Amino acid sequence: MSWLLSAFADEAGDTTEQQIQALKRAGLHAIDPRNVERCNISQLPLDVATKAAAQLAAAKIKVHMFGSPLGKIDIADDFKIDVDKLDHLAKLKDVFSCNAVRIFSYYNKAQKPLDQWQKASLDRLSRLRDQAGRLGLVLYHENERHIFGDRGPQVEEIAAKLRDGKTFKMIFDFDNYNQSGDDVWANWLRQRDTVDAFHLKDSDRQNHHVPVGEGAGRVADILKDALARQWQGTLSLEPHLTHSSAVMATGPSGQANQKLADLPPAESFHVAATAALKVLKQVGAKIS
Repeated sequence: MSWLLSAFADEAGDTTEQQIQALKRAGLHAIDPRNVERCNISQLPLDVATKAAAQLAAAKIKVHMFGSPLGKIDIADDFKIDVDKLDHLAKLKDVFSCNAVRIFSYYNKAQKPLDQWQKASLDRLSRLRDQAGRLGLVLYHENERHIFGDRGPQVEEIAAKLRDGKTFKMIFDFDNYNQSGDDVWANWLRQRDTVDAFHLKDSDRQNHHVPVGEGAGRVADILKDALARQWQGTLSLEPHLTHSSAVMATGPSGQANQKLADLPPAESFHVAATAALKVLKQVGAKIS
């Protein structure tokens, strides 16, 4: 059994070529495209997409999952924003030979009561799941700070209502739980039967991003337990060690690692990749 390890290589560079170089240097063979030639994947012109896809194919880099921002708008914002983005990603499906889409579950800037926030978020996510089914796409929900699916109980509610293992799946992000003040290990124990993918990102108790395995995210412990349980899924490296242009475009939580602040993006990405591979080797995971 082996796990696919992909990466958000836009944290290494803006161009497709820079991203390919970073992946090859780290020995990785898959990418989660988020920003391609400084354009978010959800709005990427087809001609640019076609060129990038050809470059990746020539380098034998597999496209694992679209790093979309769907669900990173407010429950008061026009839902058509996400509908249109998902429609566009469907046009890229065959271009990149990829049908997986990372999503979130909506902000609540007006601080409406939790039950109203929950209802609005679940309704939108349900509609996106139906749309994804029609388009041949698979949605992967990531826990994220300040959105509905922030802390464990809300994520578990989303999984209980929407996860079907076909068009709606779940991503476990170690760092985002730590940033939210949740017990990461406890969340894993409650959610491990509904986790379909991991985001490899870590931070310390002061919310400074650190290389995977060096923070409070219990990364090694959780991956070791997943391996023992013969967990099947994929992993994506999302370093956030420095606030590169790609990271800043996501509206990140937490703080960049000041020890690495002077490193070029390609170098901090390589530090992150080296650390992630070290942890995976330590727990005995085989990576493809």
